[in-house]
Amino acid sequence: MRAGATVREAPSVERGQTTQTNGRPSLVQRRKEALRFEIAAEAVRLFASRGVTGTTGEEIAQAVGISARTLWRHFPTKESCVLPLLSAGLESAIDQLGEWPPETGLLDFFTGLARNAVLPPATPLILDLIRMTSTDPALRAVWLQAHDDALPVLGELLARRTGGSADDLRTKVHAATLNGALRAGAEDFARRYGDDPDAAGSEIAACLLDALHAASDGLPY
Repeated sequence: MRAGATVREAPSVERGQTTQTNGRPSLVQRRKEALRFEIAAEAVRLFASRGVTGTTGEEIAQAVGISARTLWRHFPTKESCVLPLLSAGLESAIDQLGEWPPETGLLDFFTGLARNAVLPPATPLILDLIRMTSTDPALRAVWLQAHDDALPVLGELLARRTGGSADDLRTKVHAATLNGALRAGAEDFARRYGDDPDAAGSEIAACLLDALHAASDGLPY
């Protein structure tokens, strides 16, 4: 436990407290999300220094300054503690896709992101985490879960763009292709720039663009 930290219980979320009347997250919900990110960050730090198998959920809770009971209320396993960090990067890319102009092609759009460094730089913490997903099966499962959770969102985004249905097979294939390209691009960035403290959003977008180019080439078989 950090010096001076005290074990604390997460505030309970009463009915009606999760969102405000204007649809924005309530203070309780924002605190809950902040705690989840704090847990995720401490989990990654411990996994990086001690290894996943060498870290317990209780140690993660102690590092955050909460009880193990509170940690298990938020996450079912120690590996799942990192999900908020993995989901956040993916959500950032999806948020950018929400700004995709109707008259602009996908590759041109990501070319603009790379040129203008629109995407935020990845922190060393996230890069360490993405690299660990390639060697630890349990973390890999969480990484894939984050992308699986994003698949319906991508499907709806593409369906709105084309005026089609998210349940259409063609839309599903396109969403899965885009999803896979985002994952492969992020993994490539973590591999290529993980030790470069100056790597920025432009490099992230460039890796995503390379992955999208590969996807747009189709299957050459």
